[in-house]
Amino acid sequence: KWVTQKNIEAVEKWAQKKEELEKKTKKNNPLMDKINKVKSISVWIFIVPFIAVNACLILITHFHEFFPNKEDIIFPTFPYFDGQASISRTARPYPTWLIFKPAMFLTSFLLIKYWLYNKEIINFFNKDHKHLKKIVFFGIASAIALTVHSIFLGIKFDNDLYKLFRRVIMLSFIIFEIVAQAYLVATFYSFKEKLSNYINIQFLKLKIILVSVLIIVAIISIPIISLPGDDFFGFNLKNFKHALEWDYFIGVISFYLLTYLMWKKN
Repeated sequence: KWVTQKNIEAVEKWAQKKEELEKKTKKNNPLMDKINKVKSISVWIFIVPFIAVNACLILITHFHEFFPNKEDIIFPTFPYFDGQASISRTARPYPTWLIFKPAMFLTSFLLIKYWLYNKEIINFFNKDHKHLKKIVFFGIASAIALTVHSIFLGIKFDNDLYKLFRRVIMLSFIIFEIVAQAYLVATFYSFKEKLSNYINIQFLKLKIILVSVLIIVAIISIPIISLPGDDFFGFNLKNFKHALEWDYFIGVISFYLLTYLMWKKN
């Protein structure tokens, strides 16, 4: 019994010392605090929209009884491949917008925090970096564009100008997001030696490859998706656009999953 009591006291003292050490480390190393926040936020930026979008898809294709307007229902499909429905088509009817909109608002908030914390990390290694203002501007602008898009999703106006406005907002989100991601990975790579103790360099390289692919796909796809109509010499443009939208969405949010994997825990 005496030995057990001594063991308990020893464990309690060790736990107390560990907690004090963690507090001291956090106080003396604000960089690790920011890195840990970026690491935790980034994984949620991936999880929240991924679950929300796919929950909307599953709900509208398999649980038709929840939709009061039967015109809104979609029969089972895998739009990542067949492009039978767009993301907005699955997310704008009631009740799926109850999932989608709050998730996108939360994602927008997390995106703003993400870019601001990255600003502090960059400042730690290279104060007033030439790309810093661009990273913050495009990063926060993408979050604002996502919020605006989510607000107007499902609001119907039979007006060509309004439809153009929604498309411009969605396109702005994609452009701002990719530009911010490109500047961020380029900035980190420019002082990768200083980051060697904090990151897994292979994941930084994977992020560079991912962003490069997203940019190339965007450049190639814009002329195609801009073509009028839904048919191009027998090729179904509508389904292609929808499938591209779903797959591109996965590519964009995968950037944040790689961020989580890139930063080391300690």
